Amino acid sequence: MMKLNHPHEISPLRLMPMNFNLILIFLSLACWVIGEASEKPNFVFILADDCTYLDMEVYGGPAKTPHILELAQKGITFMRCYQSAAMCSPTRHALYTGIHPIRNGAYPNHARAYENVRSVPHFLSKKNYRVVLAGKRHIEPESVFPFEYLDEFADPSDREVRKVIGWRYPKVLQVMRDSVSANRPFCLFLCSNEPHGPYTKGDASVYKDVALSPQQLELHRSSYAKYLAEITYFDGQVGEITRMLESLDLRRNTLVMVASEQGSSFPFGKWTCYEMGVASGLVASWPGVIEPGTKTDAIIEYVDVVPTFLEAAGIPQVKGFDGRSFLPLLQGKTKQHKQYAYSIQTTVGVNGVRQPYGIRSVVDQRFRYILNLFPENEFSIPVSRNLRSAVADLGQDERDFANRYLKRSREELFDISKDPYCQLNLAGHPAFHSQQESLRSALQNWMTSQHDLGRQTELEAGARHNRWKTAQLKTEKTRLGTE
Repeated sequence: MMKLNHPHEISPLRLMPMNFNLILIFLSLACWVIGEASEKPNFVFILADDCTYLDMEVYGGPAKTPHILELAQKGITFMRCYQSAAMCSPTRHALYTGIHPIRNGAYPNHARAYENVRSVPHFLSKKNYRVVLAGKRHIEPESVFPFEYLDEFADPSDREVRKVIGWRYPKVLQVMRDSVSANRPFCLFLCSNEPHGPYTKGDASVYKDVALSPQQLELHRSSYAKYLAEITYFDGQVGEITRMLESLDLRRNTLVMVASEQGSSFPFGKWTCYEMGVASGLVASWPGVIEPGTKTDAIIEYVDVVPTFLEAAGIPQVKGFDGRSFLPLLQGKTKQHKQYAYSIQTTVGVNGVRQPYGIRSVVDQRFRYILNLFPENEFSIPVSRNLRSAVADLGQDERDFANRYLKRSREELFDISKDPYCQLNLAGHPAFHSQQESLRSALQNWMTSQHDLGRQTELEAGARHNRWKTAQLKTEKTRLGTE
C-alpha cells in the first residue's frame, strides 16, 4: 500500500475513478459537439445581379446555363419566387434579414437598415456556423450585418478576366477547407456582379442573332447579346463553386441555392414592379433531401430564405420575420407556401431620378396588381429618358413602347399566366373587377402591416440612405445651388 507523506494528502489511486469519470464526460460532450456539427447542413446561396430569369436556359431562355441546369436536374426549380424590391440594395437587406424593406429601414437604393435589426449571421453564428459574404455587398450598417467579408467572387467589370491555374476563388475554397478540418458548418452568400451592366464578360458573338424578348427593341440587340454572355459567365461561377464542394466531399450535406435577383435593366425590368422586375429564378439542390428534377409553382419570397436556413439548422422559430421557412417544400412535404408575394419600388435616390415614382405590388397565383403612387409624374430615370431619345425618330410602335414605360395609370392589373411580361393592362375591365378589388385590398392590408404610408413614405425615403448616398446627394445639391 502506498504510504502517505501527510495526513491530509490524498492518494493518486483514490483520484483515478473521479478523473476517469471526468474524462468520460468530456469525451462524451466532445463527441456530441462533433456529431452535432457534422449533422448540421452547410448553406451556399449564389446570387446573380440584374438578371431576368426568363432569359436563362434553365427557364427556357437563350442564355446557356449548363451548371445551373444540372443543379435543377438534381434538385428543385421554383417557378414563382419573388423579391421585396426591384433594386439591389433593398433586395439584399430583405434577403439577409427576412424582413421587407420598409420595416427593416432599407427601402430606397443605397440604403441602410435600422440599427436594431438582426440578420442571418446573428442567428447562425450562435450555432457555431461560419457565416461569410463574398462579393457584392450593398448593405449597411455592418453592426446589422456582421458577416465575415471576402473580397472575392464579384469580378470587376473594368478589368479583363484573368486566366488562372487552379481555382479562381481560393478564399472561398479556403473557407470550405477550414470547415472540413474544424468540422464546423458554414453559410456562404456568394454575390456576383453579373450580369449587371456594363456588359464586359463572356462571348457575346454566340448570342448576336437570338430572338429578342418583349423587354427589348431592335436597338437593344447588341447590348442584349452582351448581357446574355454575362449570364453564361455567371453560370461558370456557379460551376466552380459546385466543383469545390464536390472536391471536398461536401456536396451531400450542403443546401445550394442559385438565384437570379431582380430583372435586367432593359425596359420593364429592374426599377419596376412588373413581373420581370421582381420575379426571380431560384434553383435549389440538396442531395438526399430534395427530390431530383422537381418543379414547383408555390409562391415564395426572398424573405423566406433566412427562416428556411434557420429551420434546416435546427434553430427554433424566430419572431419578427416577414418571411417563413419553405423547408417543407424542399422536403416534399407540401406543395403550397404563400397566397401572395409583395414588392415595392422607390425611385427616390436612384441615380439621375427627377421625380418620385413609388410603386407597390402584390401577386397571387394568376394576377399581378400594381399601385403607382405618383401617376401624375413620369417614371423619369436615365434609362427611361435615354429610351425616349433613342426612339424619337423611329416608328409609332417604338414610341408607344417608350411611352408605356415612362407614363402609367394609377392601377395596373395583369394576367401573368398569359402575359408574363405585363403588356396588357386589365385594370378597370369589368371581367376582372373582383380580382382587382381582392388584390387591392390584400395590398392595402400588407402596406398597413409594414407601416407603409404610401406617398408620404416615398417622400421620406432620403432619410434612409446610407452614408455614401447621403454625401453624394449633398454634393449634388451644393453643385446645383439648391442647399
